[in-house]
Amino acid sequence: MLLSSAPASARLFVSELSVLFRRWRTWTMLAALAAVPVLIGLAVRFSPKGPPSGRGPAFLDQITHNGLFAGVVGLVVCTPLFLPLTVGVVAGDTIAGEANLGTLRYLLAAPAGRVRLLVVKYLASAVFCVAAALAVVLGGTLTGAVLFPLGQATLLSGDTISPAEAFGRLLLMAGYVTVSLLGLSAIGLFASTMTNVPVGAMAATIVLAVVSQVLDALDQLDWLHPWLFSDHWLSVADLLREPIAWGSFGENALLQLGYVALFGALAYGRFTTKDVLA
Repeated sequence: MLLSSAPASARLFVSELSVLFRRWRTWTMLAALAAVPVLIGLAVRFSPKGPPSGRGPAFLDQITHNGLFAGVVGLVVCTPLFLPLTVGVVAGDTIAGEANLGTLRYLLAAPAGRVRLLVVKYLASAVFCVAAALAVVLGGTLTGAVLFPLGQATLLSGDTISPAEAFGRLLLMAGYVTVSLLGLSAIGLFASTMTNVPVGAMAATIVLAVVSQVLDALDQLDWLHPWLFSDHWLSVADLLREPIAWGSFGENALLQLGYVALFGALAYGRFTTKDVLA
């Protein structure tokens, strides 16, 4: 039975990805994310004084020395707001969007199965997380290559690495950011099972991302910080050390796995008892 269901699951997953990436909304969000490092690069390149040292986003003053840092700055700038916003839109629309359009009952009659549909919807939103992080990296890399030199990159530890290795570190950072967004995707999936209004699920997911970061910034709540899904988001800079500090990557992955398990279970409990005909 498991073997026979695998091709059906694969077809459903491919179909879901096809629907997601055929939407103008998806490509508009990816283009907007890619535009962030482009705008940063243009601002730095054509600024008469150049970026002031120690001011602005982290690594901003490094762009003029190595264009690959445009991608790094793009990730640092997009992680707190723009990436959660786009992921919240996609994850919040997973189930609520189908219910709002009246297609959910037909998907379940396909037969897709509720558990299979939940898994496929979550995996599709996870793929979008990958695409979103890569959009920022590629936008920054192309802008940096056109506007600035691509030489040896100086890491936080003071070591220098080749442009090829620096680009590899940048891809690792995109992977870190992708992992960081998986817990938020699970929260969005759960929110999407709670309503037939996709805008409500989107808004709830985005607001929770903002609230988590606000709580994470309060020193009075330091006991709560390790439990917040955004706690390790900006530790992505640990990948710019030699040797790479993998501790934050592992802690972040474990934290996000916990959120995926918790809110995946909540989404399962809600969706499997939900009356889709109502």
